[in-house]
Amino acid sequence: MTNDFIHIKDAHQNNLKDISLKIPKHLITVFTGLSGSGKSSLVFDTLAANSRRELNETFPSFTQQYLPKYGAPHVGNIENLPVAIVIQQKKVGKNPRSTLSTYTGIYSLLRLLFSRIGKPWVGYSDAFSFNLPQGMCDECQGLGYVDEIKPEKILDYNKSLNEGAITFVSFGPNTWRWKRYAYTGLFDNDKPLKEYSDHELNMLLYAPQQKLKNAPKQWKNSILYEGLIPRIKRSILESREGQHHKKAIANTVTRKICPKCHGKKLKDDILKCKINNYNIADVLQMNLAKVLLFLDSIKNSLALEVIRELKAKLQSLIDLGLDYLTLDRSTDTLSGGEVQRIKIAKFMNSSLVDMLYILDEPSVGLHPKDIELIKKALFKLRDSGNTVVIVEHNPELIPVADYVFEIGPGAGKDGGEVTFSGTYDEMFKSDTITGKMLRNKLTFKDTKKHSEFLKIRDAQVHNLHSVSVDIPMNAETVISGVAGSGKSSLVNSIKKHLSSDYVDLSQDSVGVNIRATSATYLNILDSIRKLFSNANGKVSRSLFSYNGKGKCPMCKGKGVNITNMAFMDPVIQVCERCHGKRYNDEALSYLYNGKNISEVLNMSISDAHDFFENNDEIVAKLSNMQKVGLGYLSLGQSLDTLSGGEVQRLKLANQLNNKGTVYILDEPTAGLHMQDVKRIEKLFSELVNDGNTLIVVEHNVEIISKADWMIDVGPGAGINGGHILYQGIPEQSTLDEKSITGKYLKKYNM
Repeated sequence: MTNDFIHIKDAHQNNLKDISLKIPKHLITVFTGLSGSGKSSLVFDTLAANSRRELNETFPSFTQQYLPKYGAPHVGNIENLPVAIVIQQKKVGKNPRSTLSTYTGIYSLLRLLFSRIGKPWVGYSDAFSFNLPQGMCDECQGLGYVDEIKPEKILDYNKSLNEGAITFVSFGPNTWRWKRYAYTGLFDNDKPLKEYSDHELNMLLYAPQQKLKNAPKQWKNSILYEGLIPRIKRSILESREGQHHKKAIANTVTRKICPKCHGKKLKDDILKCKINNYNIADVLQMNLAKVLLFLDSIKNSLALEVIRELKAKLQSLIDLGLDYLTLDRSTDTLSGGEVQRIKIAKFMNSSLVDMLYILDEPSVGLHPKDIELIKKALFKLRDSGNTVVIVEHNPELIPVADYVFEIGPGAGKDGGEVTFSGTYDEMFKSDTITGKMLRNKLTFKDTKKHSEFLKIRDAQVHNLHSVSVDIPMNAETVISGVAGSGKSSLVNSIKKHLSSDYVDLSQDSVGVNIRATSATYLNILDSIRKLFSNANGKVSRSLFSYNGKGKCPMCKGKGVNITNMAFMDPVIQVCERCHGKRYNDEALSYLYNGKNISEVLNMSISDAHDFFENNDEIVAKLSNMQKVGLGYLSLGQSLDTLSGGEVQRLKLANQLNNKGTVYILDEPTAGLHMQDVKRIEKLFSELVNDGNTLIVVEHNVEIISKADWMIDVGPGAGINGGHILYQGIPEQSTLDEKSITGKYLKKYNM
């Protein structure tokens, strides 16, 4: 029956070549293929976008203005399309008040529980909120910590305001923030701060917000005056701008546990309310497994319904291997993989059926043992009467599929076609890129003797149980173990013991705004602008800058228009005037080798490598991008769209010419197809041959098998982890019964 399939006809979004396909409903379908082949263009930009757009159109126009806008994808049509729920890898925002318990709704239920049966009774559920005035500690405003700014860190007492006495970033002379002090009339702008009276210093540093009386004409009466320290805390530390000034903040601010609530975030009166000798803050500090035991100990009949709901939410998270997390865990410390599992857990007990669940590489950040738990969750979603579509590269998870599509054969312009469709068994036997890679057996690296070691003794960071390890120098060491076992804690200990500088290639974002692109990060946009200028009679280079004369007048060079919503995600729409090109008509009228500046920035790294073949400087940087497997990215791609693994490889591309350096990487293969993993494997070998040392946190069995040394951490997560199960040559781990990773290496070597 045709109703048993989602029928996509003539999809030509991005690099898709007018493809048509039928996705079976009520089954699990996996889309695989090389990075950049077109999987996301098909699954997210076509299938998911069309479902979301059509769903939004069912709401009244008044409601639609507050919903995210999804443009009509480039596709003929899609038949039998269910409502899509998209579960992606994106990290949760940086709000310091957001925790695992608030994000999942568990905290609302806990507050209700304590307000009903906690003794002594102290108030209704709002009284237990650290985000509301009724409950929050008045010293730290419910954050659990206070930021201390020492005046000598932000002031030079030997200088006057005119000479730059305020040394904190963005407060220099003639800046708009500087004017908020220099234009007040409160201070002699030419007097050194060391000559200020106590009153003047207090006004400069600590004054609360207030209206100024008799201020000079330069001062706008509508503005409230505020001392430096409360202003920096409010407008920088507690806002998104803090992300721009991390270094300055680190040098200026001392963060310590709140001396009044001792990190518990709530008022003393609220903390007196207890259930079985635990107050609500005590429960928040428990891991999920302990919270379940706490709930089981409650026998009060008034709480039965609340406890049932709480246990259902907790059990869904525990079933996905997240039992090691504590309820007070800040969401900005959760990995993309952890966030995705939390989102999956939310739908485990849903009564909705006939939904389309779309997942983006749910295996990322997971050990093969953890992937077994993800498989069970996916089966549960399918067996509840839903359709599950997954974009995935991991050979551990692809077998979950009832049906598989491979998109390829290459990346970028060389992709965009359906190169295989069929069952997993048919894929395994096929002549496709994925089929061949799936049939490959693991091979281990030839062993070599190591003469120099970095010795770590008695490490006790976080959950590590006084562990000792030896890291061979001029070699590749892989640190493996289940999620939450203590791998990152071990890496933090290693960093403290390194005597020389090291290259820390973490997955933290590199682009702090939408204007940062691959071209700007590689520092080649100026060279490209110069080429355009010279090819067009030396017209102004600024014309080819989307931040300068060339910017589109409507979107100001962003390519999109962003509407910030008070309590929702911002609404992002492609600019109606430039259609996402960022540039104005004049800039787009000039060509270099037959292409305008927007067309060049839309090129993939690989295509640009050929296009600029006569420019050695540009080609060298693009070659490094290809070496780290990022040839499919476009030059103008915003860095805030990259995954953690892509960000890490981008940083690595800028650091490839070092010798005698220690590189620290965290799951660098995240998001890579098995063939692309081979490229990374070769690159790591070359780095070691050049005299470098690699320390890699990794779950990919291919990378682990080709390492010189392996440290297996476990056996479980959180308090159940933190032990060294094995250290030595990876191949020997297959003979060690304690090594969990060794068991999976053995499985793939059989």
